[in-house]
Amino acid sequence: MPDNYSDSKKLALEIGELALQKKANRVKILDVHKITSMTDFFVICSGNSDIQVKAITDHIVDELAEVERPFNREGYDTREWILLDYINVVVHIFHEASRDFYDLERLWIDAEITELNEDENAPNAETPLFDNL
Repeated sequence: MPDNYSDSKKLALEIGELALQKKANRVKILDVHKITSMTDFFVICSGNSDIQVKAITDHIVDELAEVERPFNREGYDTREWILLDYINVVVHIFHEASRDFYDLERLWIDAEITELNEDENAPNAETPLFDNL
């Protein structure tokens, strides 16, 4: 469990990057430490299917397992909204429709929000891997 704010921020960023590795949508980190004593950060992301939501969750938990384990995990059976509680970082992994319905970003509008995107230099479907072969 992170000891201080900078450790919590580092963990939140790492979790966001892990979510992106599984192609999570709209990965956002909400810094809520000034507006609640509940936690320092929320990491919010979503997947297009329950299989993707499970894959994002499993990847985060598995990759952090050696250094950090969630204190609690909720919603894993239904996969509409999975919550991973790392005490100072709370991760919300939504099915896309559920995320739009609950709209946590609106509820925590006073939080400082950082949106993470995939590396712009990474190849995508429109980028040829080999030029002029």
